[in-house]
Amino acid sequence: MSAIEIFECEQGSPEWFSVRLGMPTASEFATLLSTGRSGGESKTRRTYLYKLAGERITGTPMESYTNKYMERGKALEPEARNYYAFLTNSKLQRVGFIKNTNKGCSPDSLIGNDGMLEVKTEAPHLLIERLETDKLPDDHYAQLQGNLWVSEREWIDALIYFPGMPASLKRVFRSDEYIKNLAIAVDKFNDELDSLVERIKARR
Repeated sequence: MSAIEIFECEQGSPEWFSVRLGMPTASEFATLLSTGRSGGESKTRRTYLYKLAGERITGTPMESYTNKYMERGKALEPEARNYYAFLTNSKLQRVGFIKNTNKGCSPDSLIGNDGMLEVKTEAPHLLIERLETDKLPDDHYAQLQGNLWVSEREWIDALIYFPGMPASLKRVFRSDEYIKNLAIAVDKFNDELDSLVERIKARR
């Protein structure tokens, strides 16, 4: 029986922050997989662990970092989504958040019964690099496979877009081997998160 819950809320809204509170999400799965210079835990992973623990203990979302590039991406996302819909003649379903047990994701759109869309907007020089190398960065790939794992879908189209530039569009299919390793990392992280929250609460 599927444990998927779909929340029809605006991404970035108070409800959206509430439903994902204290939960690892696909956009940070690359952080869970990262290691430090010596091969141990990375500083970014430890920081993410502490932030989610703080969310669970206080019931308050962690501060959401943003910069001008992220704000540009939000502004261009509707344009990119319309471009994709026209290009592929697809009907896109907007959703706010998908929860599956103790993990979640915020896809840019669902497509039919098996597909998804993830939009990235990048500056022209970075988009040129993507077009020349025809490769997705590792952190993007972790998020894409994470989206497929959480939503239990089969494929996701990764669109990298910037107005006036040729777009990069790649279809990524579900990799059960990659997801198996990802599941191990997420389960380990959640176990550490549960233990940390218990230890900190016991200090009250």
